[in-house]
Amino acid sequence: MIIPNMTVTSDEQYHRLNDPTITAADEPASLRARRAVAPAERASPRHHGPWVDSLRRSDVSRLWTEMQRIVSNHPLVRASHSAGLLVEEGDRGSAYVDLTQELFVTLLGKDRFQHYLDTEMTDAEIECEISQIELTNLLTAELRKRHPESYRLARRISTIIQSSANFRRFDGSGGPPEDEPHRRLVDRVYGLSEWHDHKPRRHAHELEQRAHTIPVRQRDTRMVGCTGDAQIIISNSDLEDLIISVLEACDAPVDVRSLRSLVMSRLPVMDIYLVPLGADGDDDGGRQFEPVDGRENPEQSLLRIESEREAAGFVDQFLKGLHGAVRGKTKQYDRMLGVLWHCYLSPTHITQLEAAARLNVSDSLVSDYRRRIEQQLRALSFNEIEEARRFETALGERVRTLVVVSDEEGVAV
Repeated sequence: MIIPNMTVTSDEQYHRLNDPTITAADEPASLRARRAVAPAERASPRHHGPWVDSLRRSDVSRLWTEMQRIVSNHPLVRASHSAGLLVEEGDRGSAYVDLTQELFVTLLGKDRFQHYLDTEMTDAEIECEISQIELTNLLTAELRKRHPESYRLARRISTIIQSSANFRRFDGSGGPPEDEPHRRLVDRVYGLSEWHDHKPRRHAHELEQRAHTIPVRQRDTRMVGCTGDAQIIISNSDLEDLIISVLEACDAPVDVRSLRSLVMSRLPVMDIYLVPLGADGDDDGGRQFEPVDGRENPEQSLLRIESEREAAGFVDQFLKGLHGAVRGKTKQYDRMLGVLWHCYLSPTHITQLEAAARLNVSDSLVSDYRRRIEQQLRALSFNEIEEARRFETALGERVRTLVVVSDEEGVAV
């Protein structure tokens, strides 16, 4: 499975590295500016592998080992495995191997290895980019693919509580943001701006009970997006009102992770994830399923054969009625079959005048034959529309054969 890549900056990916559940839009500009002061410190991990030497030597085995080390130690990978995003057959190591393979193929397909050599990046810079950008892109794209609505709503909630004047933080010192200790967004505590600074907090269980008193909002089905394939679910103004209602019901400051969960529990979010047939999900080893066979079963085959026999019986009855309508005269019967073919059954759909010209008869005689044919058709009775369709098919095949035989006999004569 190749996951679509997402293009983000290194600052955003650094923030995601410290918070697996948030995106770049969740981080305030002031905090990004403060961390941008020391980019060298951010881009220099404590331990890194010999990337440049391995790339120059084309040592694929060493590159694989280093990438597997990054995957195994990446905090977002561990969080994704705990959240069920890396569910694979076997142990956790199998999931790590598959993710390493996917990361390797992605870097190779984007020609990033050659880019690292062409730009003369250091070992620390290469490891920083692979760990904080490329690998995180794979995982966040998988999260976005499996839970698109939850992912989008979580970003919107984070943006609103940080940008609206109705909310403020309750875990800071009150000074400038750059003087406060860095804290992941999900661990920050927010509340209503009108509350006093020392408002007490509540336990998670009590917060859930209070939030459940708020009715679930109705889903807004208007389509949005550049391709028009996503529903609004809830407008920004209504979402802000819902956040305010949740905080008022809780009557206490709430951390962002819990606030997201409480708000989205009051929204009709539908994240449908398709799993393959035959997936092992039960304690008894799972049930094996097979796709539906589109071919007819024995019962359907017998019903079809019986229906074809009934249609053939209707055809015989109809042709016998036509034969009796002309009192058994062969010449008139052949002409009637010709009218039946050209005016009703032929795929060319010629007009009545053209049919009369082909049969060398008058237009009034064709009209008389058509009246007799329709009289015999009305004498038939079908229980279902399928019977009439089978009768039409069987009659077309029978009459086409009779008309061809008649024409050949006429030519021979």
